[in-house]
Amino acid sequence: MPKKKYNIGVEATLEVIGGKWKCVILCHLTHGKKRTSELKRLMPQITQKMLTQQLRELEADGVIKRIIYNQVPPKVEYELSEYGWSLKGILDSLCAWGEFHLDKVYGDKSEVLEESILNEK
Repeated sequence: MPKKKYNIGVEATLEVIGGKWKCVILCHLTHGKKRTSELKRLMPQITQKMLTQQLRELEADGVIKRIIYNQVPPKVEYELSEYGWSLKGILDSLCAWGEFHLDKVYGDKSEVLEESILNEK
C-alpha cells in the first residue's frame, strides 16, 4: 500500500483532530480522565454514535487511551496519551483564538459562550 502524500503538515494534523468534535473531546480530556457519560453530558449536542466514533478514531490514532476497569458494572474512562498531551499547546491556541473571535463578532463572548470549566470568566 503506497504512503499517503500531504501537501502541507496541517493536513496531517487535521486528519487526526479535524472535525466538529475531536478538539472539543481533547479539550475536555486536558482536565482529566472522563467516562463516556461525562463527555456526553459536557457535549449535549453530540450523538452517542458520533461520540463513540470520535473516541475510537482518537484512540486508533494514539491520541487518547481507553482504560477498562475490571469490575461490575464495567467502567471505562478515557484520557490523553503522552502523544495526545503534545497537542495541548495547539488546543490552548484554538480556544484562545475562538474566544477572541467571539469577542470580535459578538462584542461580549459571555452572551454566547456556555458556562463551563473550559471557559474563562
